[in-house]
Amino acid sequence: METRSSERVNKLAQALKRTDKIHLKEAAQLLGVSEMTIRRDLNEQPSSVVLLGGYIVCDPKSTQSHYFVSDQQAQNVDKKRRLGQLAAQLIEPGDTVFFDCGTTMPWVIDAIDSSLSFTAICCAMNTFLALKEKPACKVILNGGEYHADNAIFTPLGQGSVMDSLCPGKAFLSAAGIDAAQGATCYNLNELPMKHQAMQRASHTILIADSSKFGKVLPARIGELSAFSTLVSDEAPPKKLAQRLAQLGIKSISGQPES
Repeated sequence: METRSSERVNKLAQALKRTDKIHLKEAAQLLGVSEMTIRRDLNEQPSSVVLLGGYIVCDPKSTQSHYFVSDQQAQNVDKKRRLGQLAAQLIEPGDTVFFDCGTTMPWVIDAIDSSLSFTAICCAMNTFLALKEKPACKVILNGGEYHADNAIFTPLGQGSVMDSLCPGKAFLSAAGIDAAQGATCYNLNELPMKHQAMQRASHTILIADSSKFGKVLPARIGELSAFSTLVSDEAPPKKLAQRLAQLGIKSISGQPES
């Protein structure tokens, strides 16, 4: 027997046959339930639709096979929310900020005061969709070929939007932070834009929740010394904290060191 949750998910899947995406608020109105109910429906059961950056879309895994950003967005949600609130406090009026890809960035953006005027540069679909909901934000999207697995755009040819920009701050996401190996991520195709943002920005801010501490992933972003600040939901473990202190890297977290 079909549950009410399954029925709602199926209605969303049918609605997506007529459009490419549905905003969470619109979906709630369509089904006559709260946005939280829809979030719960999509998190509690595997389905053909997923929530990506505030929009409900067809799960790209139904047509491709690789690492997907949709796999990670329901992971460590409380950690990402706490981290996002801390990181958002670093953005000041008039700032030009680069926002990296990944599932943590929308939490940072969501925590930014909607009245704050700033310029944002991004290269990922979920990040762009979150930024465009901020009415006082000027959004610059670095376009190109779209990659459904990690929801990023990569430039076609040699140039990119970042060639003409020098952001004051760059928020870089990592899937692994290790005292010896530095910051790492899953996908090699993310590295060129990460590296260019790191080169152009005055302040490089590493963003990762505490589940990433001690992990090493295949694609190496860079040495820890390449970053000026680490923001996480918890203080890093002793070995990593000592390395950060040795390098003069500021650590911002919601809890004291272990």
